[in-house]
Amino acid sequence: MTMSRNGVAILGVFVVDLAFRAGKMPAIGETITGSGFAMGPGGKGSNQAVAAARAGADVTFISRIGSDAFGELAIKTWEAEGIRPRVAKTTEAPTGAAFIYVHETRGDNAIIVVPGAATDLSPADVDAAADAIRDSRVFVTQLEQPVETARRGLEMARAAGSITVFNPAPAAKLDDSLFALCDYVVPNETEAETLTGIAVADLAAARRAGDILLEKGAGTALITLGERGALFHAQDRSIHVLPFAAGKVIETAGAGDAFVGGFAAALARGADPLEAARFGSATAAISVTRPGTAPAMPRRAEIEALLSEQHSR
Repeated sequence: MTMSRNGVAILGVFVVDLAFRAGKMPAIGETITGSGFAMGPGGKGSNQAVAAARAGADVTFISRIGSDAFGELAIKTWEAEGIRPRVAKTTEAPTGAAFIYVHETRGDNAIIVVPGAATDLSPADVDAAADAIRDSRVFVTQLEQPVETARRGLEMARAAGSITVFNPAPAAKLDDSLFALCDYVVPNETEAETLTGIAVADLAAARRAGDILLEKGAGTALITLGERGALFHAQDRSIHVLPFAAGKVIETAGAGDAFVGGFAAALARGADPLEAARFGSATAAISVTRPGTAPAMPRRAEIEALLSEQHSR
């Protein structure tokens, strides 16, 4: 079965999130008592796939997992969300996992990701899912898998005329030629600084960082700014996407993935890119009011309700 041309193909990683809540991160050699623990589906690519699917998109997810209990959780997650997996299984490496520290009152986080089997996600895996990428309206990838694999996906999608969305996370130094394959580059403040050398302390700095990303070849720089919203920065317009207030912040892990997934889903429906960015921002705003990453992703009706509420003010 091939995807409809309005669908989203996402190349990325699934890991199981192991989230620990506490009042601080322990120092080396220190043991502290936490206030909560949860285990659930995660991984940037898989989180983005869940976000896009719940936001109404027709989604295929391309990855690699181990033949183990964590891999079974991945399959169950995608089945529950209506996501079509194009996923290789291996017995040679385990499915990945992520340690997530969550501050028990502020909800901010620190994360260590071990991609596991997805470390070997290769250009050949991309080639095996070529039909899904070529039939998609939007293609999304990140950097939890090897950069050459992300590049292969972007090249294939660009050649097919799909809209290409690149989330350069985790942050890494990249060859400028990669950006020329990207209609949208979507970093957060930390990632934007790594890519451009500009500390994104305010909106003016974000615009300077955006200029550098455009000079590197990106079509549009869409820099997420946490509680400050996002900056939509293109050659013809630079617009501050205002943040949404959806309730008390519980956990910020996964907010960037919510933004990317919501943005991709809106683009796939044919939304104006700026409106798609607002849709992504509303998606992220709701996600942080809930614990977890993939489980926190909102449904399309919730997102549209928040957008409508903001518009009526």
